[in-house]
Amino acid sequence: MIKVSETAKKKVIELMQDEGYNHTNDFVRVGVKSGGCSGLSYDLKFDKQKEEEDKVFEDNGVKIIVDKKSFLYLIGTTLEYSGGLNGSGFVFNNPNANRTCGCGESFSL
Repeated sequence: MIKVSETAKKKVIELMQDEGYNHTNDFVRVGVKSGGCSGLSYDLKFDKQKEEEDKVFEDNGVKIIVDKKSFLYLIGTTLEYSGGLNGSGFVFNNPNANRTCGCGESFSL
């Protein structure tokens, strides 16, 4: 399961509305791809359709879909949003990551 913090929920809803998505019907697609300074990087985008092998979760009023392969890397992850002085953006708090880069956008197991 993937959790969504309250601050991430507010930002997701705001961004979805700005881009023409409806948070009650549409999804946040979270995935993992090769790349980044630590080997794997997170991918986050909005989507209107679920694929056959996607896992679907809902937490804190946000619907999340994850492809089968990425799910193994993301079990137990919390999606958070940071708006601090060092820059703002979504942060993945992933208990499976052994090492993360300074920017928090990539990790390794």
